[in-house]
Amino acid sequence: MVDHAFDDTRLARLYDALNPWAPCDDFYLDLVRGAGSVLDVGCGTGALLIRAREEGHAGRLVGLDPAAGMLAVARERGGSSVDWVAGTLESARMAGGFELALMNGHAFQVWVDDDEIRASLAAVRELSGAGGRFAFETRNPAARAWESWTPDRWVEVDGVRVTHEVVRDFDGRTVTFTTTFASPAWAAPEVSRSTLRFLAPDELDGFLGEAGFAVEARYGDFDGSPFAADSPEIISVCRVR
Repeated sequence: MVDHAFDDTRLARLYDALNPWAPCDDFYLDLVRGAGSVLDVGCGTGALLIRAREEGHAGRLVGLDPAAGMLAVARERGGSSVDWVAGTLESARMAGGFELALMNGHAFQVWVDDDEIRASLAAVRELSGAGGRFAFETRNPAARAWESWTPDRWVEVDGVRVTHEVVRDFDGRTVTFTTTFASPAWAAPEVSRSTLRFLAPDELDGFLGEAGFAVEARYGDFDGSPFAADSPEIISVCRVR
């Protein structure tokens, strides 16, 4: 099920203000520049691919997302300069052979169940060309990022106050939390419920290896620092074996 925060166009329009361009975007943009064809899985509002096209990327750029609200924003901003596809890796029908597949914004963590992870990685592998690369990040569970998802750390954008609250703490696999959007101009707050999977590095590598990917590089943050046990991120750049 798609999170309400992403499916509702009114809420999706807030996404880029809540998540402005950051070092993570620069990291992936550099990879996109070096690839002739790119599939952005969970492309959201499409900011990354739109920036690449604006810079002059002349290759095939495809943004895939199951959230209607996010894709509506992407199409408004990027028009037909990028091929926007509604659906999931398993439901979408498209030609493969991509030099690069990527997932940013911690989109990898929405794959909660083992079978879902296996099926999705197999689909990425099938859509990748010979020697294709797959780059993504997932939060390091050892850093316990969810402990900062508390209502007192609210932010406000465009007159909307946004708060997070964990409703089911880390159980060794997942965390469930709510995101509440409140505005004096709205009749009532909008609440979105999300569940994310947190994978330890060895568990993650097991899934990748099973799907036919070899990890070429791993970083602990988007400044290029190597992964360590207490790193905030597990950033993986993989290649099809």
